[in-house]
Amino acid sequence: MTQPLIDIFEYNRWANRTLLEACREAPEAALTTEVPGISGTVQSLWTHTIGGEQTFILRTQGRQHEGELHRCSPWPGFDELARVAEETGRALIELARGLAEDETADLPWQGKVFRFPVHFFLTHAAEHGTEHRTEIKVALNTLGFETPDLDGWSYAAAKGYGAEVPPA
Repeated sequence: MTQPLIDIFEYNRWANRTLLEACREAPEAALTTEVPGISGTVQSLWTHTIGGEQTFILRTQGRQHEGELHRCSPWPGFDELARVAEETGRALIELARGLAEDETADLPWQGKVFRFPVHFFLTHAAEHGTEHRTEIKVALNTLGFETPDLDGWSYAAAKGYGAEVPPA
C-alpha cells in the first residue's frame, strides 16, 4: 500500500509551501539572525532543507553531490526556493508512488559503495523536513513572528479530510 507514503510526501510539500509563504512576511534581519539552540539561520535552514530533498532524490538513484543546495549556498530568494521545493515535492511524491518494497540503491562514498533500501532515503527525507521546519518555526517564534500551524490537523483541513458523517 503506497497511498499512506504518498500522503506523507503530500504533507511534506504542503508544509514546505505553507511555511515558505509565511516566511516571506518576515524581515530580512529575522531570516539572517542566529538563534541560540537552532542549527542555522532561517535562510540557511531553508537552503539545507530543500537541498536535502534534492540530495535524497539523487540518492535513490545512487547519486549525490551534483550541485544541490546546502547550508552554505547563497540565498536564492523565496521565488526560486519555492520553485525548487515544488519540484522536489513532486519528485518525492512520484518516488513514493512508484516505490518497490525491495528496491535498493548503491551509493558511492569515499571510494566504497554502500547499499541502502530506497525507502530509507524517503524516511530520511520526511524526518529531515519535519526537523528543520520545526527549527525554522522556533527561530521565527523566538524572534517574535507568528508561524503557521503545520500540525496534521491543519493538513487534514487543507486536504478536506474529516468530513462530518451524517447520522445513520
